[in-house]
Amino acid sequence: MPSDRAFYITTPIYYPSDLPHIGHGYTTVATDTLARWHRQAGDDTWMLTGTDEHGQKMLRAAAANGVGPEEWVDRLVNESWQPLLEVLDIANDDYIRTTQPRHIERVQKFVSDIHERGFIYQGEYEALYCVGCEEFKPESEIVIGTGEFEGVPVCAIHSKPLELLKEQNYFFKLGEFQKKLLKLYNDNPEFVQPESARNEVISFVKRGLKDLSISRSRFDWGIRVPWDETHIIYVWVDALLNYVTAIDYGDDSPEFDRRWPATHIVGKDILRFHAVIWPAMLMAAGVEVPRQVFAHGWLLVGGEKMSKSKLTGIAPSTIVDVFGSDAFRYYFLSAIDFGQDGSFSWEDLNARYHAELANGFGNLASRTIAMIEKYFDGAVPTPSDYSEADLAIQLLVSKVAKDADAAIEKLAISDAITSIWQIVDELNGYITDQEPWVLAKSESDRARLRTVLYTVAEGLRALSVLLSPVIPKSTAKLWNAIGGEGSVKHQPIRSAGDWGQLKAGSKVSSLPPLFPRIEQDETTN
Repeated sequence: MPSDRAFYITTPIYYPSDLPHIGHGYTTVATDTLARWHRQAGDDTWMLTGTDEHGQKMLRAAAANGVGPEEWVDRLVNESWQPLLEVLDIANDDYIRTTQPRHIERVQKFVSDIHERGFIYQGEYEALYCVGCEEFKPESEIVIGTGEFEGVPVCAIHSKPLELLKEQNYFFKLGEFQKKLLKLYNDNPEFVQPESARNEVISFVKRGLKDLSISRSRFDWGIRVPWDETHIIYVWVDALLNYVTAIDYGDDSPEFDRRWPATHIVGKDILRFHAVIWPAMLMAAGVEVPRQVFAHGWLLVGGEKMSKSKLTGIAPSTIVDVFGSDAFRYYFLSAIDFGQDGSFSWEDLNARYHAELANGFGNLASRTIAMIEKYFDGAVPTPSDYSEADLAIQLLVSKVAKDADAAIEKLAISDAITSIWQIVDELNGYITDQEPWVLAKSESDRARLRTVLYTVAEGLRALSVLLSPVIPKSTAKLWNAIGGEGSVKHQPIRSAGDWGQLKAGSKVSSLPPLFPRIEQDETTN
């Protein structure tokens, strides 16, 4: 049944100065899985992703490639960033670009609104600036360089020299919101999660907030300050506003009231922008703060954060071309506790693919359908009396469905998958214990055989629904193979644990391996 709950979820707005790597893919897949789950639950769901295309870093990247910034961002977005959504099977509802007129007009409206409310003033600013971060750096993120940059102040994140900038800029009165922000974190502990991220934000704000320079005048690739066209709006202010410009902020549209507030999924390196600056901006405009900001951890390769500049960036297609998009989605969402750092290795991916997807889930599906075809001419049998072993499976499926939904409510994706995977493991053990191939040899065991194979087929029905947000392609194939009616992505996920939904007599169809074995020489090392 449809729900009246609104669920608006966003990825970070990605900065396409270079090509996407698996860290971007991880964030996007996690957000998509949460959106798919809520959509299947009947919640009024909206998923937004997009690209942040202004700023000095983008301007320099375009110049380095001998083209103008507009041509450069169009090329990157059209050839690399939007195709990533197809590669990873992302079902986003909207894609916003900060160069779109709808965004530009609404950013200017928002900035004008907080200017009129007295939260913006003009002043002079001098500080060390990181082009990579597009940010004036606080002392805590400035270190003295080594090697080729020995003795020079560098960004603690990018390890690149900082630039001393002195400008007449417009400032946002961020310092006025310190007490209000601390009250927000105290009154709503779930606003910033996980707990480690919340503690980090509170500690940062307690140290005191300085007013934020929100304009630049040294370059012109950005959105003009509406009352002073010699300035452009600071790229982070421009970028953060995408979450409301995409849903018609300032247009007296019902879309904004329908969607807002949002759940923001971000990397922990941009947590401060989303959990401090962004809610303060919204408070200044008299707009409700987001529902939640959730900061996931970093993907580590060889012990280092995923980075193009350090040559640890891996294109998502490199994995998908070998293992498929479902395996990409499953691996990163199950192998890493959402909110914590996680390490990637080809060896671990290969091992999990074969043990959990090919041998665990895929083999369970294939042999169940093969036995129904062999013993019952391809028709799902009508169960007879249920034994304790059968009822134990039913109780497990019911519990797992509830536990997984509760985990998703907490954005604990890996916990949800771990819970669901209990069904895979228990059904495989159940088949081993019940020995349907032995039951098939005796006509007197026919009733028992019907019950055993119905139990496994119905378990697969529940698995198809519960895993659909995680591995949508393979569950769609399985759903069709077991004779499910309609589309699996339209099955109500919160009632997936209700037993007996697969109709006896439904015709199964042959199912090629959902996760074919991958030869060692096909993987990338």
